Amino acid sequence: MRQRFLASLVLAILPVATHAQSPGPVTVVTADRLLDVRTGRYVEHPLVVVQGERIVSVGHVGDAVPAGAKRVDLPGMTLLPGLIDMHVHLDSDPTYGGYTNLQFGDRFWSVIQVANAQKTLTAGFTTVRNVGSQEWDDVGLRQAIEEHKVTGPRVVTATYAIGATGGHCDSTFFPPSMDQKSPYNVDSPEEGRKVVRTLKKYGAQLIKICATGGVFSHGDEPGAQQMTLEEMKAIADEAHMASMKVAAHAHGAPGIKDAIRAGIDTIEHASLIDDEGIRLAKQHGTWLSMDIYNTEYTQAEGRKNGVLEDNLRKDREIADVQRENFRKAFRAGVGMIFGTDAGVYPHGDNAKQFAVMVKYGMTPLQAIQAATVNAAQALASADVGTVDAGRYADLVAVPGDPTQDVRLLEHVTFVMKGGEVVKAPQ
Repeated sequence: MRQRFLASLVLAILPVATHAQSPGPVTVVTADRLLDVRTGRYVEHPLVVVQGERIVSVGHVGDAVPAGAKRVDLPGMTLLPGLIDMHVHLDSDPTYGGYTNLQFGDRFWSVIQVANAQKTLTAGFTTVRNVGSQEWDDVGLRQAIEEHKVTGPRVVTATYAIGATGGHCDSTFFPPSMDQKSPYNVDSPEEGRKVVRTLKKYGAQLIKICATGGVFSHGDEPGAQQMTLEEMKAIADEAHMASMKVAAHAHGAPGIKDAIRAGIDTIEHASLIDDEGIRLAKQHGTWLSMDIYNTEYTQAEGRKNGVLEDNLRKDREIADVQRENFRKAFRAGVGMIFGTDAGVYPHGDNAKQFAVMVKYGMTPLQAIQAATVNAAQALASADVGTVDAGRYADLVAVPGDPTQDVRLLEHVTFVMKGGEVVKAPQ
């Protein structure tokens, strides 16, 4: 009876849900220049026509403008596609480190993610991958954003990160009497396959695994491998069969290499990657997402925020090694994407990583490409990453030339997401 009732209910609401939507209002955006992030060339005096949430055409000032179109003129500004951060945790707040987060109930984190999402969007990041959250927080946030109930970027949701019992993605800060553990630990290939199916069932669009130890866990070291090759391969195969990508938290060289061999799509952190790992990443076309800014915040503010000394130690020990390995991997031609681990440091400060990427070997354009065309390719998305007809009307603007001074992206003055202006010059 209950199943028949639910089926009837779905049929009753389906015509409403599938009712054809009108194309939407037309907006014309002009600026002094538009950066073609694929080539690094500027389009002078661009005119971008937007209808609804999509770009209709990209031309030049002086082209015919549709009758009744709303105008957004940005004199002195450079337009770029909306930025993409491939590694955030929107339901995390770095000011509560160590055990200090226990003063709050579970729903506290689902509430603060709303403000974090808005900060992220107004900082110019119109798309993010939320690479691990608790209590399905990211799914609820994505749905609320899609329904225009709250303001935020497009969120690709991983839900719970999958880890081994006692590993980085398990709950490791408590004694046995408290019986704290992740509900999605896996300790065999078969368990891995089932967890992928379960997470997808409840809203995962991406699978995140923890292949090695981590900085902010207890009782392990970042270099230690924690999942077997067979477990990682089973998870990757199951996810790919469901048309989902897989991201692997992996600091240590052995875990990085097995994750690549298993078919994982992106390696997060990659701090201790060795020459063989770099060769494998290049050979397999595996993207590296290396969060090389956030240690600045952790070392400056972590102790005050309650981060335990052991976690601060681990962060100190891998910081410079990770940055030099970023330089080495990039020079070797490995594909790099922009991922910050925002939540370890404040949301909205995502763009501070650009300058560090330039310091460790990239040109400003290459750093921008990591957060646009490269990220879109890693997402397998034809909707974001460039300013082209048919793509989402996700635009940011800054005064000056970001290919000369990438720090300009730390203070974007204009943000449009899906044709809607969410931040305008004052």
